[in-house]
Amino acid sequence: MYSSLISMVEKAKRYADEPERVTIKDLAVDFRGNNGSHTVSLRGDEWHCECDHFQAHALCAHVMTLQRLFGTHLRDEVRYTKERVTV
Repeated sequence: MYSSLISMVEKAKRYADEPERVTIKDLAVDFRGNNGSHTVSLRGDEWHCECDHFQAHALCAHVMTLQRLFGTHLRDEVRYTKERVTV
């Protein structure tokens, strides 16, 4: 029993050294910002955040933080987001 656990731990270590094996498709987190907490989520190719800036511009510091934290595990379509500019 212990040998199979040891084998799994060793395999997990190898996998962790190869982050390209993992792609995040869905994610939901609670983010504590300076002005309050917000739920930030990724569903498929769509980011969402409850903060006011995201509601107006489709991008915010909370989403950008997660893009930086998980960048190696995100597809290019969701790793970079353009801000929606309203005129």
